[in-house]
Amino acid sequence: MTEAHAGGTRANGNRPKGPRCIALVGPFQSGKTTLLEAILARTGAIQRQGSVEAGTTIGDNSKEARHHAMSVELSVATTTFMDESYTFIDCPGSIEFIHDMRAVLPAVDAAVVVCEADEKKVPQLQLVLRELEEMKVPHILFLNKIDKADKRLRETLQMLQPASRVPLLLRQIPIWRNDIVTGFVDLALERAHVYREHIASEVIELSGEDLEREKTARFTMLETLADHDDELMEQLLEDIPPPRDKVFDDLAMEMREGLVCPVLIGVATRTNGVLRLLKALRHEAPNVDSTAARLGVKANGAETVAYVLKSINTAHGGKMSVARVLAGQVGDGTTLNSQDREAGRVSGVFKMMGQAFEKRGAAQAGETVALGKLDNARTGDTLASGKDNPKRLAEVVPYPPVLAISIAAKERKDDVKLGQALNKLVEEDPSISVVHNPDTHEVILWGQGEMHLRVAAERLTDRFGIAIEKRQPSVGYRETIKKSVQQRGRHKKQSGGHGQFGDVVLDIKPLPRGSGFQFAETITGGVVPKNYIPSVEEGVIDGLKQGPLGFPVVDVSVTLIDGSYHTVDSSDQAFRTAGRIGVVEALPQCHPVLLEPIHAVEIVCPNDATAKINAILSGRRGQILGFDTREGWPGWDSVKALMPESEIGDLIVEIRSATAGVGTFTFKFDHMAELTGRTADQIVAARRAAE
Repeated sequence: MTEAHAGGTRANGNRPKGPRCIALVGPFQSGKTTLLEAILARTGAIQRQGSVEAGTTIGDNSKEARHHAMSVELSVATTTFMDESYTFIDCPGSIEFIHDMRAVLPAVDAAVVVCEADEKKVPQLQLVLRELEEMKVPHILFLNKIDKADKRLRETLQMLQPASRVPLLLRQIPIWRNDIVTGFVDLALERAHVYREHIASEVIELSGEDLEREKTARFTMLETLADHDDELMEQLLEDIPPPRDKVFDDLAMEMREGLVCPVLIGVATRTNGVLRLLKALRHEAPNVDSTAARLGVKANGAETVAYVLKSINTAHGGKMSVARVLAGQVGDGTTLNSQDREAGRVSGVFKMMGQAFEKRGAAQAGETVALGKLDNARTGDTLASGKDNPKRLAEVVPYPPVLAISIAAKERKDDVKLGQALNKLVEEDPSISVVHNPDTHEVILWGQGEMHLRVAAERLTDRFGIAIEKRQPSVGYRETIKKSVQQRGRHKKQSGGHGQFGDVVLDIKPLPRGSGFQFAETITGGVVPKNYIPSVEEGVIDGLKQGPLGFPVVDVSVTLIDGSYHTVDSSDQAFRTAGRIGVVEALPQCHPVLLEPIHAVEIVCPNDATAKINAILSGRRGQILGFDTREGWPGWDSVKALMPESEIGDLIVEIRSATAGVGTFTFKFDHMAELTGRTADQIVAARRAAE
């Protein structure tokens, strides 16, 4: 093997150069924001390293992130290391905010997966690694908090390996003194370092047991690399020490091609291991050339191509589109098109440092910047400067929503303002969706979990200044009938001049479940003129909108069988009213019963939580249909069940609690089922009390 893939060459020749974009990803509370802070401090971008606990970090500096002490959105910061520009994107670790991470991954050069030696977080790690593997994003695993490790590194790797489809390749091993990690050995450089807090580590000589551990660990690393390099395999078999350049070539190539996931160690709070991580990214991570090739960018000459990582609506600067320039350049005044519309004319190019924007000059290929006032650009859009609309480079579809709240402005005067704010929320975060329920006239906000919706509601109040009311969305109850009835509906009113007269006889019958509503007429002799019959049907529909139990009536057949009319006083409105009266008076005699919507639910979870999930389903009137292994996900199960819609409301809260935050579910309507007894009585009573 003599060449790496596009975007990288031999380590002893011209390595990849130019601005890089690196995502910091990983499980919730693994130390990503702290690592970003350590990188910025180590590279001189900030004078002093802040802390998450003190609320002094560059990342997580929004009001919501500070309040909840967790990442709830992207943090972007650009710095310089050894005269090269790097933009780091700190991505939220919670599954509820994971779309922010998924949306940026297509256009980053590489990702640093920050994790710790915590068995409970292995399923979270698997979710993150699966996204990287599916999108073919090169990645390095940074094993953080190594100072708090309670097991040997080999045991930790065995614990973490099931989360990765490719081998976790140990690049460093710790130096232990009195059960405390005091430094590390770089297996590629064959060099030992002792940690010094907040300054560069000190190189030391290895001897005795440490030297033997280094030789064993290095040979294991080389064996793994040799699985994809016959020449290296021959050298190992013949006991020939491979050249150091060749080792670095293989490390870079196999990481870029997704054949291995290198593992580095450190302590972000003390910046231990951060310099080694930066050097690994500098020498081994691909640059924008390979990222553009991976995405299939085909820029024509000087044409600009960029990808929108995130849309942000700022209080004073208006809309900002965080974008990675993949080809050409973007400057103030550049007009850009997206794949289906004109995105707009750039009004300012900005460098980002957390939530601070600093105006700068034109951005070149590889740079990650914020572009001002591209009002029609959306997260995930492909932008180009050519006359033709570009093809979409990547499409990241949000996970299906799992929790909903009904929201309304406390003041009617804020209704329009609320609609505009919701549009901006969805624009910033496509994993939020807004649904208008025409039956209940509710505005339903759907999201990825309890905290996701809480943060969205806080933003409506804090950022957009709208006081809102929240409540549980209405369940789609219906009612039907069990008995047939014939009923006359008569409307007669005289008030001087033309009166109102309409008279109908309706035959009302139950229909099989799922049939909906059917209307027919068997009028003979013109007792109800043909031109009034559509009005009768409209009146019947009006009468079915709310039955005697308080809900829309379904699975009913209504036939107009008789009636009478007046040549002067009859009208469309009179017959519509007569039809409604007939239905309303008949329904209480038809033995009305309550129907509740039943949904088909599929829950995915780590298999050690399957028993808990089954118990949750049973406790929520769920009918378990069975479970099986989740296809393509070792260690996971898929549980299928039928469950009433009323029980699905906050189901995700229990699922996340039972699965260390990683379980989720999808659902779709299956059928309506009759509901009787105390539960039905309580629902009807609550409906009447609300009227």
